[in-house]
Amino acid sequence: MEPNRRVDPVTKVGEIGIKEEHVTGRVYRSAHSDDPGPIAPPARGSGAGPAGPAGAPAPGVGGAGAVGGAGVDSPAAVPPEPDGGGTATNSAVMALGGLVSRGTGFVRTVAIVAALGVGAVGDAYGTAQFFPSMIYELLLGGILTSVLVPVLVRRRKDDQDGGEAYTHRLLTLAVLALGVVTLLAVIAAPLLTALLAGERPADYQRLVTLLSYLMLPMMFFTGLSALLGAVLNTRGHFAAPMWAPILNNLVVIAMAGAFVVIFGSGPTIGEMGAGPILLLGGGTLLGVAGSAAGLWPALRKVGFRWRWRGGFRELDLPELGRLGAWMFCYVAVSQVGVVVLLRLLNSVDNAGDKAGVASYNVVYLLLMMAHGIIAVSIITALMPRMSAAAHDGRFGAVAADLSRGARMSAAVLAPVAVVYLVLAQPLVITLFQYGAVRADDAERMAAVLVVAALALVPFAVSQLFTFGFYALPDTRTPALVNIPVVAVRVLVQLGLFWALSSSLTAVGIMIGNAVSYVLAAGLSAWLLRRRVGPIGLRRVAVTFGKVTAAAAGAGLSGWLATMALPWSDAPTWWQAVLKLTVGGVAIAVGYLGLSRALRIREIDEVVNLVRAKLGR
Repeated sequence: MEPNRRVDPVTKVGEIGIKEEHVTGRVYRSAHSDDPGPIAPPARGSGAGPAGPAGAPAPGVGGAGAVGGAGVDSPAAVPPEPDGGGTATNSAVMALGGLVSRGTGFVRTVAIVAALGVGAVGDAYGTAQFFPSMIYELLLGGILTSVLVPVLVRRRKDDQDGGEAYTHRLLTLAVLALGVVTLLAVIAAPLLTALLAGERPADYQRLVTLLSYLMLPMMFFTGLSALLGAVLNTRGHFAAPMWAPILNNLVVIAMAGAFVVIFGSGPTIGEMGAGPILLLGGGTLLGVAGSAAGLWPALRKVGFRWRWRGGFRELDLPELGRLGAWMFCYVAVSQVGVVVLLRLLNSVDNAGDKAGVASYNVVYLLLMMAHGIIAVSIITALMPRMSAAAHDGRFGAVAADLSRGARMSAAVLAPVAVVYLVLAQPLVITLFQYGAVRADDAERMAAVLVVAALALVPFAVSQLFTFGFYALPDTRTPALVNIPVVAVRVLVQLGLFWALSSSLTAVGIMIGNAVSYVLAAGLSAWLLRRRVGPIGLRRVAVTFGKVTAAAAGAGLSGWLATMALPWSDAPTWWQAVLKLTVGGVAIAVGYLGLSRALRIREIDEVVNLVRAKLGR
């Protein structure tokens, strides 16, 4: 099949900005937590990921953080303004901002879990936090980064006024639309609760609805932040959009601390009166609003003064609709998977040994943390190269980078997966067993993390291949691939839900995610081969084999090291820390030694690639 050599200049820019949330489907909100994202749900492979309760893409329940803003890290983007800094400086600022954002996002999650626990109140908070993310991603999230940013860049280049009038009109229309949709969503809060939490008791549904009244307006400020960030990106200013989510994280961390001081940790639903609800919902909303407000000084710095402006016909809305149609399809299908996932998790009432939304979110955070720090760095480094090669018709170079990225992702993520698999219990105890989280809660989360370990590499590879289509550029194929991927995920999750005990609901859902990631990676690889030619699957398979052998040896080393320790299966916190340290060192040393012996060169390539990305 002859590769399609036509490249639409409108979609050439901003390809990196597709949020992880759009391609994953989790329940935990990533844009403001681990990254975690803009880039996240979140929302945040070809729709093969899970979505989280805090706003996410398809399979999981959470979000993952941004890949680097709105596609500003691409050579196709508008050259930086004088105050924007050079490419190396921008990359360094974005990398540092991303790490700090992920770090504070992780602390944010630990604080929330410590305050609320992973029982009914934690589930209610996670479910309510998901609503604004789901609606935002469906209506604007994916379309913004795949369509609006490239159009803003083009207008800035082509219009006589540098795209000022177009930008004012677009912001005016978007703010009005966000306001109307937010109002309707708040009115419909009880219906949303019935959709996603209809299996839970009436007092639980009441708590979700009351929290939703306060937290649904988050979608307005999330959309505003994304729009203002896009304006800054197209003017060569990258720091503020990367650092603003950190303010959100700090506000929520302070809110969680205040909750513990005032009301104590681990409340029951019966203890959630007006005061605790106002603090939780209002504090979370204040964080997102503060993140949006933090962008205004940067807008003034680049000389942008937003003025309300009508004349929406000048926006060429049919063009925007045409460009965003496939991304909307992609996100819409992913959200179906998220609804099913949340419905299943909310069928667990957390009585006894059952894990629900909150437990799943914690594990999904660990999955997305590893992916965001390692795999996203590889994707953002390769995207400009692949986009430039596709634009020039050098499809062999695109195929080579896809092969390289898959091999590097597997080589670097494998030891992380081994840690998750072998040291799940001490890891969860060390990171999350505080405040309201008890030892049995940690045990349930550890069981889910073991399965998540098997999903990590397939998820990263599926994400890479999805971005390979965006580099061509092609949003249609990922949207179509997402349909069978989400369908298989849902079918597996439903089947395991009926086949397994309720205590294993979260485990079964994560298994469904893992299966869908593998399917997404396989379908995407086959279709990419038809577009760009052979992508070196034989070499990828050889590297995967070596990585598997090294990972197995490292896992055995870590297991033997921890077994030598004289503690029971229920270690204390300090014992878990020591167990994690000893096992982690054994795994790292074993993996590095075996990778050298097996000549897995991709590890060195990753280090060199990241150093080059940072301009060093």
